[in-house]
Amino acid sequence: MLEKLHPDDYVLNQYPFMRDELQYNLIHLISAIEGATALKTPDGRMLFAGSPGHNAWLWLSEDMADDRRTALMQELIAYYEGTDLSGICGTPATAEFFAKLYAEANQLEYHAYMLMETYSCPKVIKPIKVKGKMIQAARQHLELVAEFLAGFTEDAYGASVIPASQLPAAEGMIMRGDLYFWTVNELPVSMANIAHRSPRHGRINAVYTPQVLRKNGYASAIVAGLCSILEEENREPMLYADTKNPASNKVYKNVGFVESGPIAEIRFR
Repeated sequence: MLEKLHPDDYVLNQYPFMRDELQYNLIHLISAIEGATALKTPDGRMLFAGSPGHNAWLWLSEDMADDRRTALMQELIAYYEGTDLSGICGTPATAEFFAKLYAEANQLEYHAYMLMETYSCPKVIKPIKVKGKMIQAARQHLELVAEFLAGFTEDAYGASVIPASQLPAAEGMIMRGDLYFWTVNELPVSMANIAHRSPRHGRINAVYTPQVLRKNGYASAIVAGLCSILEEENREPMLYADTKNPASNKVYKNVGFVESGPIAEIRFR
């Protein structure tokens, strides 16, 4: 029998979930979203979290027997009957197995959309000899943030969007106070954001440097700056990176990030 998973649920702060917490950090965030579907088994060995219009996340303890794994997935699929699920995220084996069962039950097709690597930063390595300084993004940067977000969307997802469409997201990020620029001679040259804080980690996203300004160490400098903020809060920095983007993966490794496990994103159609 599935039960409701609460944002401060004890299962999120104990073994075995904490063993895989880095890879499944978004479960902390999604379980706190109003209107999200957040579920767990009574023993806390399966967790599921999804919000409307977004891919859901599914975690199962690695020591679970195959027959129980299948039974729990089928119970979850039955729970979702009549509700469209756009996609599923999890370790490659978990996501693929669930996708196969869900697609068969709902007469759908599925395809692998992205393979991400989870990165964590046990100790930040600050780059040296990078000109400039870090500043917090402010209201006067709204249009520039929207422009950078449009560039990030194209780089990350191959989707071309106009900057104006990114203004609401840009405003929200600025208002939350966790969006930063690296600046050179007062000109913003790179951007990064602290997207979410969970009890033990801080997740970084929206790392972007315009094409003409790359290979100057700016992205490394801004990411290292955000890592330092999180370290001062006693949180370990983490992020997700597309494995098909070697340039960004190299940036993260240069400032101390280490690979902490793959996550597959599978979509239904």
